[in-house]
Amino acid sequence: MAETKQETKNTITLKGSAQLVSEFFYYGINSILYQRGIFPPDYFTYKQEYGLTLFVTTDKEVKTYLNNVLSQIKNWLEAGEIQRLVLVVTSVDSKEVLEKWDFTIQNEPGVQTENGKEKVGNKDLKTIQKEMRDVIRQITACVTFLPLLDCLCSFDLLVYTHQNCEVPEKWAESAPCFIANSEEVRLKSFSTAVHRVDACVSYKA
Repeated sequence: MAETKQETKNTITLKGSAQLVSEFFYYGINSILYQRGIFPPDYFTYKQEYGLTLFVTTDKEVKTYLNNVLSQIKNWLEAGEIQRLVLVVTSVDSKEVLEKWDFTIQNEPGVQTENGKEKVGNKDLKTIQKEMRDVIRQITACVTFLPLLDCLCSFDLLVYTHQNCEVPEKWAESAPCFIANSEEVRLKSFSTAVHRVDACVSYKA
């Protein structure tokens, strides 16, 4: 019995992986918004996740926006349609792109299909959460070297999908965002055994 329990615990389904990755994006995006001062500190409350104290927005509009985007991302993760999620930080006055937080998503090779239905991977949940915690810690640590955002800034989320992917009506096509004279820092990656996410931040030097 013990062996069966252990096996079940380590099995990550495609749906389970999509849920884990979209949850990570929720906390990761909130951490960036808080650490980079996109909104004032009183727009946030704190929550324990991944063994860390994380800050999440209390603003209704921002919460609705994030929930809408991330529920769609979860669907695209399950369908294998998504390639990248990019958080873009822009100056409100000049419209200049100041920072880009880039999360590249890949399907892990060698993932099994269970009974011809759903892809599954094998990895301990605690190990996955530790890897996610390490990425969030790096996001927090980035504040020490990223240039101060000393102007009013806004953020946007860009999602890169496969060409033939169906896009909801309210979503709009957008041009790629470039940063002139940019520097790039690669962050750690994490894997659910079904999806792998690589992270980096680009900023105006």
